[in-house]
Amino acid sequence: MRKRSAPPLTLRRTVFVSALLFAGLVCVSLAALSIGSVSISLRDVLASLTLDPSVADAQRMIVLELRLPRVILAIIVGAGLSVAGLVFQALLRNPLAEPYILGISSGGTMGAILAMSLAGGASAFATPLASFAGSAAVMLLVYAVARRHGRLDPYTLLLSGVMIGAFFNAAVLLVIAIVNQELRSAFLWLMGNLSTATPTAAVIVGPPVVIACTLFLWQAKAFNLIATGEETAMQLGVNVAAVKKFAYLLASFVTGLVVSVSGVIGFVGLIIPHMCRMLFGPDHRLLIPASFLLGGTFLVGADLIARTVLAPTEIPVGAVTAAIGAPLFVYLLKRN
Repeated sequence: MRKRSAPPLTLRRTVFVSALLFAGLVCVSLAALSIGSVSISLRDVLASLTLDPSVADAQRMIVLELRLPRVILAIIVGAGLSVAGLVFQALLRNPLAEPYILGISSGGTMGAILAMSLAGGASAFATPLASFAGSAAVMLLVYAVARRHGRLDPYTLLLSGVMIGAFFNAAVLLVIAIVNQELRSAFLWLMGNLSTATPTAAVIVGPPVVIACTLFLWQAKAFNLIATGEETAMQLGVNVAAVKKFAYLLASFVTGLVVSVSGVIGFVGLIIPHMCRMLFGPDHRLLIPASFLLGGTFLVGADLIARTVLAPTEIPVGAVTAAIGAPLFVYLLKRN
């Protein structure tokens, strides 16, 4: 069966698709603000967001202090992971590339688990800082291993990421086995968790993720050319080595940043770029904003399921993304 070619990309189509995805994100976010162990009507949600004094204090507190920071953080994390996955797939020209397969999340997890173990529990500041430091260390280690003759080799990058990630995953399990008094916090981190979302985390993580995604959009034409082949891209004037270095370091930075506040949430950076390519075509000028918006929508929806499906018990959002993502990825493989 022949694949249908995507219609040509125009400014009108880009704006229309982005507006449609943004509307979907708003709808899912409002549902997440309304639905929970305490149901709040959509009218009261909107009134709380506009600081209407007619809303009960308890409902306003639930919307503004508990659910809104969590929704905003889910949007940031989902968008960051999705765009990072898209960039890694373009960079490596490998449809299976995603943030976690390059080992970056393993370094972040190792840092977080060590901080929990040494501090006797999860700390609001020490754990994210240690997680980001671990992600940065692994990012630089993988980069150093994959850099050959002054260039970033995609195959070496992928293999070194897998091997270094496997090493740190084993180290994480060893630390948990030795220091087991904080097993619950550790396993929540390993499976992804947004229950500790705070406005501070959203304010710290949000702007860098948005700026990074804007910089990726600025390089969208270069990603399009690299995806067709490095030699072709070089012949057309793209500094492939510089673009690959820039993209790897920035996408790794985004991954480390979101892992530091959410723990390990898999499949977002793998599934969402595939869905966007299938729906909107291969042009990164549209794929980047589409992945940003659809990734945020997906994680907000997954977190809503995690909060409500077994209420009042909450399950890790990473378990939900895996339960949705694995069958969906199998379907995409069979379809294409």
